[in-house]
Amino acid sequence: MLKRVVLVVWVLTLAAASQTAPKPAAQKTARKSATKAAVKPKLLAAQAVILHTTAGDMKCQLFPDKAPAAVDNFVGLATGKKDWTNPVTGKPMHAKPLYDGVIFHRVIPEFMIQGGDPAGNGSGSPGYHFDDELVPDLLFDKPGRLAMANSGPNTNGSQFFITEKEVSFLNPCLEEGGCIRGQRRVSKGSGYTIFGQCDDPTVELVKKIARMPCTGGPCTGGNSSPVDPVKIVHIEVPELSKPPLKKAAPVKPAARPAASGAPKKP
Repeated sequence: MLKRVVLVVWVLTLAAASQTAPKPAAQKTARKSATKAAVKPKLLAAQAVILHTTAGDMKCQLFPDKAPAAVDNFVGLATGKKDWTNPVTGKPMHAKPLYDGVIFHRVIPEFMIQGGDPAGNGSGSPGYHFDDELVPDLLFDKPGRLAMANSGPNTNGSQFFITEKEVSFLNPCLEEGGCIRGQRRVSKGSGYTIFGQCDDPTVELVKKIARMPCTGGPCTGGNSSPVDPVKIVHIEVPELSKPPLKKAAPVKPAARPAASGAPKKP
């Protein structure tokens, strides 16, 4: 069992390995600056999104209060309001929903299904990265967690996964001395950004997809590419709105502003 835990964590870590190839320090600094400029959370209040797939619909509630950057990125790519770069052609994409036609390229029963790669093989990205949003009270403690896949800290792009069960070994590490995950120790700041929760019918569909035949036999951590992968037809975002403004109170002496309740980054 421990060997399997290590294996599945390794699979997720390699989900977008090509996105983080070593680069000169100057290029890394420039990329980080560009990333911060490109990804500015709008803190949209979104209703539950619906992933229309060739296997059925999936409904997931987003968490803009817990993971504003991830929600803004997901909604922007889903609706075509966010620009991205095609990893296959290198062509800039404008006003084109990234997820339309993208497959679930990695499926593992008793674990999760993963999609969102425009290249379709787990190596692609939208042409940029953004930072993790790890929250201590938002854990992989229930089925149906919608989370960002990555290849290391702060390498989120477009790939995401949906869990079919509780998977505590993916919980974020926020301890100074690091954390034990399976048979290995991970450093502080390691983890996967949870930005939504999918409903029970979606979890049942995830289980069904995870048990489809994979290349070379049953799907496992080392063999998780479906023979006939499920495709995302379109992601529907029924409503996007800014949080409602509070009704103005009678004029009174100004009160001291309350402290921000935004979660702190590790």
